[in-house]
Amino acid sequence: MNMLTCVGVFFLILPLLYVWGLRGRRGISGVRDDKGFVFAHRGLHQGLTIPENSAAAFRLAAEKGYGSELDVHLLTDGGLAVFHDSGLERMTGGSGEIENLKTEDLRKYKLGQSEETIPTLKTVLDIYSGKAPLLIELKTNRNNYRTLCETVCRELDHYKGTYVMESFDPKAVLWLRRHRPDIVRGQLSTNFFKERSGLSFPLAFAGTYLLANFATKPDFIAYHFQDRKNLSNRLCLKLWKLRGASWTISSPDEYQQALKEGLWPIFENFEP
Repeated sequence: MNMLTCVGVFFLILPLLYVWGLRGRRGISGVRDDKGFVFAHRGLHQGLTIPENSAAAFRLAAEKGYGSELDVHLLTDGGLAVFHDSGLERMTGGSGEIENLKTEDLRKYKLGQSEETIPTLKTVLDIYSGKAPLLIELKTNRNNYRTLCETVCRELDHYKGTYVMESFDPKAVLWLRRHRPDIVRGQLSTNFFKERSGLSFPLAFAGTYLLANFATKPDFIAYHFQDRKNLSNRLCLKLWKLRGASWTISSPDEYQQALKEGLWPIFENFEP
């Protein structure tokens, strides 16, 4: 086989490997039995008086029958905090990273302009008590995905309600595949070149085009709504029939479009 033929074979095989590698896991019952999979983004928050990821926001969402998307961080004492950013400044005015706190420190930080403090995962689970599904995002930091995943899974072993997990970090999704295949797992993604994520070009490219799927085999893809027509996302949903979720839905029109496309809507700043 001459060099020209080898190059031709390579460029024939490469697209096939790309498409084949996007396959996820299909057929798990928790993805198809998904009635009520409508998620309030960080709870049903309302400005700074009912802040995002607060007990009040989750309580309001649960009372109205909505599921909630929430973000979980690992603390230094092994506790689990529900909070979006690693940095404390935006939502509390504090400094430093939440991963450096202990569970007992959470009540010292007020959220927004409210009296609400940073809740633990257990607090949110107690609020929901199985009333509606939860979409739990694993927020890894400093390569702590193993301990974070283990700790969250132990907490959820005692929870009787419906939940699924997701992460931007493929290492967390891979951990779930290897160690907790019973849990419905999802890969979060967006166009990382638009987001100015600070990732290197190879990591931004791999994340944008879902190239870790060959290893992680997610059950669903949670892609940014405005970027959902990304080729890899479309192949996952249309060719390989994975379930799709879309964030963040910010209007009734987007909400209806997401439902029309068969996506789990993750909404905020309005009620469907």
